[in-house]
Amino acid sequence: MELSSEQRAIRDTVREVADEEIRPVARECDREQTFPEDAWDTLAEIDVTGLTVPEAYGGLDVDRQTYAVVNEAVAHGSLAVATALSVHCLATSCVATFGDEQLRETWLPDMVAGRPVGAFALSEPEAGSNPRQMQTVARREGDEYVIDGEKAWITNGQRSGVVIVFAKTDPDDPDSVTQFLVPKDSDGLTVGSKEEKLGLRASDTTTLTLDGVRVPDRYRLTEEGRGLAAALSILTGGRVGIAAQAVGLSQAALDETVDYVTEREQFDGPIGDIQSVRHTIAEMETTVRAGRELTHAAARAMDRDEDARASASVAKYFATEGAVDVTQQAVQLHGGYGYTTEFDVERFYRDAKVTTIYEGTSQIQKNVIARSLLS
Repeated sequence: MELSSEQRAIRDTVREVADEEIRPVARECDREQTFPEDAWDTLAEIDVTGLTVPEAYGGLDVDRQTYAVVNEAVAHGSLAVATALSVHCLATSCVATFGDEQLRETWLPDMVAGRPVGAFALSEPEAGSNPRQMQTVARREGDEYVIDGEKAWITNGQRSGVVIVFAKTDPDDPDSVTQFLVPKDSDGLTVGSKEEKLGLRASDTTTLTLDGVRVPDRYRLTEEGRGLAAALSILTGGRVGIAAQAVGLSQAALDETVDYVTEREQFDGPIGDIQSVRHTIAEMETTVRAGRELTHAAARAMDRDEDARASASVAKYFATEGAVDVTQQAVQLHGGYGYTTEFDVERFYRDAKVTTIYEGTSQIQKNVIARSLLS
């Protein structure tokens, strides 16, 4: 299905920002483990930080296919920035979908403007793929909740100003997971040091420790026990976004490789004339196209209000595993140069792996897909 003229215009605008402001600093940001805040501010200026926010609060409130298109375009510049954006959008989605009017009016306009940045705190050191095992607890005390626990692998952990936190209201009941909005400056909330990671080094990933953090009852976003269902519903859209990012990363690797094999000469001609190289390029192109089509199909299913859980998992599984394959081939075709930091493909390769892990590993995606067929 072809993109509309409006979708193409949004894609082209975001792609221009990604190529002109994000890509040029991506290598340095990866090396220094710093986030390109100026580029983030530019994304905010074109309202990309309000993708999932209703227009009433200043957001774009785009359909899921447009959301996928934007994620792909940002990831073409930097997967680290795209990841930060998708997590911010998870947070705005939670506030927009589950918050009351007062919370939406208080938080969403500023989040659309890019500050505060949002974070999403579901995973824990001992509860990753199975969030029902979480140990974080929120105890009711009068008109407040007191939250204690530790969250892990938090994207925007340092940069964020507001965190969507999931906690059990009954420590012995795995079905009591509830969702809360927690301001980052809350007393008792401590940010750990940045994780040293293989890839996504420009994106800050930390632990968050909550020690007696108090939030008012009105900051509870779901009924007690409804938080996990809410998280999974939001993550379906998040998986479409990650699939789109994997496609954007794959496209960037393919683009770099096509340029390289066209210019690089061996055996009295460009290596792009060698049949095995041409076949590899063809395989890379096929993977990129297929990933994009699956991603857009899942996005359109969501736009039609269909149950898109399996479609989103198919897209994420194929596109992210495809990104690992495509970036690996990009390194291979660059030869020794591909193994150096002089060329971006080595960073693409390092970044690609995490897409098969976060927001549900490839193994979890296969469980979802199989369950849709064999339940």
